[in-house]
Amino acid sequence: MTQLHFRGKEFVYNHHLSVPYSELKPDAKKSVITKGGQPRLDDNLIIHGDNLRALKALLPRYEGRVNCIYIDPPYNTGNEGWSYNDNVNMPYLKDWLSNNPVNNEDMERHEKWCCMMWPRLTLLHQLLADDGAIFISIDDNEVHHLRMMMDEIFGEGNFVELIAIASNPRGRDYGGIAKMHDYVLVYKKTQNAILNNLPEPDKTFPFKDEDGDFETRELRNRNIAFNINNRPNLYYPFYINPNSHDKNNLYKISLEAKKGWVEIFPKESQGIKTVWRWGIEKSSRFINKEIVGKKMKEEGQWQIVEKYREKSKMARSIWSDKEVNNEKGTLLLKDIFNKKIFDFPKPAQMIKNIIQIATNKNSIILDSFAGSGTTAHAVLALNKENGGDRKFILIECEDYADNITAERVRRVIKGVPTAKNEEIKNGLGGEFTFCELSNPIDFDSLLAGKDLPSYKEFAGLVWNLFAATAFDEKQCNEKEFIIGEKDGELVFCFYKPNKNFLLSHESCLNTNRMEELSAQHPSTNIMIYAPACFVPNDMLKKHNIRFAPLPFALFKLG
Repeated sequence: MTQLHFRGKEFVYNHHLSVPYSELKPDAKKSVITKGGQPRLDDNLIIHGDNLRALKALLPRYEGRVNCIYIDPPYNTGNEGWSYNDNVNMPYLKDWLSNNPVNNEDMERHEKWCCMMWPRLTLLHQLLADDGAIFISIDDNEVHHLRMMMDEIFGEGNFVELIAIASNPRGRDYGGIAKMHDYVLVYKKTQNAILNNLPEPDKTFPFKDEDGDFETRELRNRNIAFNINNRPNLYYPFYINPNSHDKNNLYKISLEAKKGWVEIFPKESQGIKTVWRWGIEKSSRFINKEIVGKKMKEEGQWQIVEKYREKSKMARSIWSDKEVNNEKGTLLLKDIFNKKIFDFPKPAQMIKNIIQIATNKNSIILDSFAGSGTTAHAVLALNKENGGDRKFILIECEDYADNITAERVRRVIKGVPTAKNEEIKNGLGGEFTFCELSNPIDFDSLLAGKDLPSYKEFAGLVWNLFAATAFDEKQCNEKEFIIGEKDGELVFCFYKPNKNFLLSHESCLNTNRMEELSAQHPSTNIMIYAPACFVPNDMLKKHNIRFAPLPFALFKLG
C-alpha cells in the first residue's frame, strides 16, 4: 500500500498516546435534563474543549462503542484561519508550527493539516465499533491527503465510497468550471460493518401478490468478484416451468429437474461464471414465495428474481436532492435563531441520511467537529420520527459551543414558537448533558495529589489501559477495588481520590493482602494496579497475580 508522507508525521504518528486523559465535568446549568434528573455521562453529550483531548477523555467509556462518526473538519482552503495548537513535545515541530494561523500564503498548510488530522483520526478509529462506519465531509483541497491517511489508519480494504454532494447547485462561478459539489468520504471499521438502505416512504411497486406490493430484482450476483471459483456453493441450477405464469407474468420454479422445465444457471459475465446471492438452503425456504422465474424479452432467455418489498434503496454515490443543498442548512439555522449566526452549516437531511445508513434505533453517533450542532438536531429528529433511542456525542472547541452549538439543541428540544418549520416550532424533545474538560490528569498532578479524579473516572482510565475496551461501571466494585473482568482475569485498582493515596497503606499490595485476595478468588488470574507492591515476583506468580505500578502504568506509551 502506498503511504502518505508529510512533514511532522514521525512526531504525530503516536501523538495520541501522549495526550493526557481528562475528566468530563458536567455543567447542570447548561444542560437540558428531564424534570428530577441529573446530568449523566451516559446521556447525550455536548463537550466544550479541544477535540483531541475530548476524544481521549471518551476512550474509557466509549472505546469500540460508537456506531457512526460524522465529522466536518476544516477544509483547509486557506481562508478559515485555523491554528495547529496540539501540544506536541518536540522543539523542531513547535518551531515549525509557530507560524499560525494557517492561511492561503502558507506553503506548508497541507502538511500542518495532516499533522492536525492524524492523531484525531487515530482516536476516532479506536472509538468506532467493529460494525460502525465513519463519514467525513471534505472538498478538493485535502480529499487526496485524507483518502491516503484513511487508507493507513482504517485500512485500504475498508474504503466504502467517496460520495459527491451537490452542495451548491448553482455553482461557484470561478476557476473555469463552476464547482457544484463537496464530498463525504466513507470508511467502515471492519468488513462486519452493516450499511443500511435509505428509506423511500413514497415508493410505488409495479407488482402485487397476496403478501403485498413488490418489485423484482435479479437473484444473480452481478459482481464478478463473486464467482464459481470462490463461491462454488452458490452455483447451482433452478428449473422453470415455462407454462405456469401468474397474473404478474412470473413463473414457478424448482430446485429439482422436471420434465419440460427449463434449467437455469447463473449467467456468465466477461467469460466468468457468476453465482446466486442465496444459497440452496435459503432458496428452498422461499421458493415460489419470494423467488420466482421471469421471462426476458430475448427469445428463450430466463431469470430467477427475488420479490423485493422494502420501501428503501441503497444509497447512491451522488446526492443531488435539494434537501442536501448547503442553503437548506443556512435557512434552517436562521429559522431557529431568527438571524444568520453561522457560516456554512450542514443541512440536516444530509446528516439524517448518514445516520440512517450507518445506525439502528439504539446507536451512538459522534461528531467531533460539531460546529452549529446539526448532527444532534438530525439525531433528535430521527428519534422522533421512528421512536428511536439514538444517542449523540458532540465536541466543539470554539467558544460558541454553548451559545450556538448547545443553544441550537436546546431550542429544537423545547421548540421555537416563531419558527416556520413545524418540526422546530413544536420541539423534538430529548435531553443532553453539557460538559467541560477538566485539567489534564497528568503524571505530576497525580504524584502531587492535585486535581485527582473520582474512583470511577480513574478506574475507567486503568481499565482502558488494560483491556482497550470501554469501561463498564456495572462491573466496578469501589469498596473491594474491583474494576472488571476480562478473559478470566479479575482486575483490581487500589486507588483513593485523596492527596495521600500514593502513600496510603490501603493502596499497596503486601503479603497479607495477596493471600487474602487469593483465598477470596481461588484459581482466578488476578491483575492488580497499585502504587506499590511489597511481594516478590515469584510469590505473585505462585498466586496467579500480575502487578502494574500506579501512576506510572498510565503513562507507558509502548
